[in-house]
Amino acid sequence: MSCGRPHETDCAEVLADLYSYLDGEDGHLQPEAIAQHLAECAPCLTQYELDRVMKAMVRRCCTRERAPAELRMRIMQRITTVRVSRYS
Repeated sequence: MSCGRPHETDCAEVLADLYSYLDGEDGHLQPEAIAQHLAECAPCLTQYELDRVMKAMVRRCCTRERAPAELRMRIMQRITTVRVSRYS
């Protein structure tokens, strides 16, 4: 996914760090670099918005039971693996 314009931070790198960014956690990229990229790249911004909405829906629908930490970690690793291989 890319808008075809050159960016200081590559789209694949930004997309790989989106969940960390959404969670306010440290990723490979600085949050400012991701925010700048999202301001410049409509396709990445669209993906960010989709991920943000999906995360909000999951939070709203699944707040009563919390997944075990190990399961959450495996899911996030798999999502990252799929996303990186898909956008590389």
